This record gives sequence, structure tokens and C-alpha cells, in this order.
Amino acid sequence: MVSEEGRLLGRITIDDVVDVIREDADHSLMSMAGLDEDEDTFAPILKTTRRRAVWLGINLLTAFTASAVIGLFEATIEKVVALAVLMPIVASMGGIAGSQTLTLVIRGMAVGQIGANVGWLLNREFIAGALNGLLWAVVVASAATLWFSDIMIGAIIAAALIINLIAAALVGTVLPLFLKSRNIDPALAGSVILTTVTDVVGFMAFLGLATIFYG
Repeated sequence: MVSEEGRLLGRITIDDVVDVIREDADHSLMSMAGLDEDEDTFAPILKTTRRRAVWLGINLLTAFTASAVIGLFEATIEKVVALAVLMPIVASMGGIAGSQTLTLVIRGMAVGQIGANVGWLLNREFIAGALNGLLWAVVVASAATLWFSDIMIGAIIAAALIINLIAAALVGTVLPLFLKSRNIDPALAGSVILTTVTDVVGFMAFLGLATIFYG
């Protein structure tokens, strides 16, 4: 580092850069679990418990939201028991796909890679989500059809997977940018909101389609 007059003011070594990268990585990792690296590592038990309880409570509220969506289709689930068996697949695949995109975007924001290229990134994630949706829809639909000897339920879960993986990719891209614009740490709040969205969209798509075709 030099002054405007060209005089040496100091130097930044590779060790300094690595330390900063590690600190940012620790912050992002801990924040995604609702923790703080300074307060939680050696904090008193009650303080640590209280901080974690807040995020557990928020997660519980989102879980109730997903459960409420399932409750709307109780009659359909009672009619077709296989739906209850397959529901976790749709939600889990959407959650993982969304988390992958969310982590990628948060990292890109941290290192300054995301700016005017948001449109390109959104388009890329949409296509990637659609392609992954098609790939795993074929796999899961084949397994479900063989398992329950019902081609209709295979088609329904295939469509639900495609819808949920596309939604997960789009939300995983837009959500951290939106949270950042509202001065909310996307690493802290992003995963909780993302999980809720993918659960709700997945259940609505899967159970909604099942209600249409089995109702």
C-alpha cells in the first residue's frame, strides 16, 4: 500500500488475506445456523440458549406454516396414502437445491462477484433448476411408479419436483439480494425463509396436483 506521493505506507501479506477469508467464511457458516461466532463459541450457557431459542422458535413457526398447507389437503392424503410417503422427497429436494443456490449467491456477494450480472445469474439458475428438475423428475417418477404401481402418482411427483426445483433456484437467487437491500444479513435469515418457501411450494404443487387428478 502506497500514498499518493508513492511512499510505502504498509503491506498486505497473503496471510492477512487468508485470515479475512476465514473470518468471512466463519461468519457465513455460523450465521446460516442463526449463531454468532463471537457470542456463541464461549458465551455463557443461558445467553447461548436464549439466542438459539429465538431461531428455533422462528423455525417452528415456519414448520407450522408448512403443516397448515398439508392440512388443507387432508382429505386427499387420506384417499391416497402414497402421498404421505412421497411428500418428504419433494420438500427435501427443493430445500437442497435452494440451499445450493443460496450459498453460491451469498458467497458471490461476499467476494464482490455479483452486481450488474444479476439478470444473467437469474437466467442461469432458472435453466439449471429446470434441467435438474427434469433429470430427477424422471428418476423419482420411475421409482414412485414402480413402488406404488400407479403411473399417475409418478407423473404428479415429477411435475411437483420440476416446479419446486425451479422455484428453489429462483428464490435462492433473489432472496439474498432482497435481504441485503433491506440491510438484513442473508446468511442469517436466508436459510429459514428459503426452507419455508420450498416446503410450501413443494407441498402445494404435489398435493394440489394430486387433488386435481385424484379428487
